[in-house]
Amino acid sequence: MASTLQLGESFVGDGVNAAHINTVLGHREGPAGTAWATALAGPTQGHVPFVAVLRPSLPVKPLTLFVTKAAPASDEHGLLIWGPAQAGVAAGVADAVADGVIPPEATDTHALIAAVWVNPGADDAEVVYRNNREATRTALANGAASLPELGDVLEARHAPHNPFFTPASATPSKDTHDR
Repeated sequence: MASTLQLGESFVGDGVNAAHINTVLGHREGPAGTAWATALAGPTQGHVPFVAVLRPSLPVKPLTLFVTKAAPASDEHGLLIWGPAQAGVAAGVADAVADGVIPPEATDTHALIAAVWVNPGADDAEVVYRNNREATRTALANGAASLPELGDVLEARHAPHNPFFTPASATPSKDTHDR
């Protein structure tokens, strides 16, 4: 794991309280560390990366930079980002360490970036927390296992969809996708 950059993704839940997490885990002395420090030092309007904590003054290990995918749309939305989503991400990272997905020896040598989607319409703090906790742990496990498998990706290309869009024609003709 020392020189490996692990990239993970997970989507958990449905509706406005679903969680979508992307993770980047790697050695602090490599590209993950550089990206971590650069993102922390270069916030943009509406997107202020911060260190995820389990409680005030107790950051999770490996140190995790929480990066929002959506700028806070309201005070309530901001509270869901800073509160239950952050707590879920921090707990999910700690779960990954406890489960052995992240080796304990990597907790002081590696940096983690979690890009986190919290829907501006989210309305249930407990569900936001649970979904972000599970999505974070799952994204880290997926990154450690180099998932998804290429065969799954190639098979899914015939019927791509996500919670926001499903193409009218789920299976393109062979002539279309082989060009």
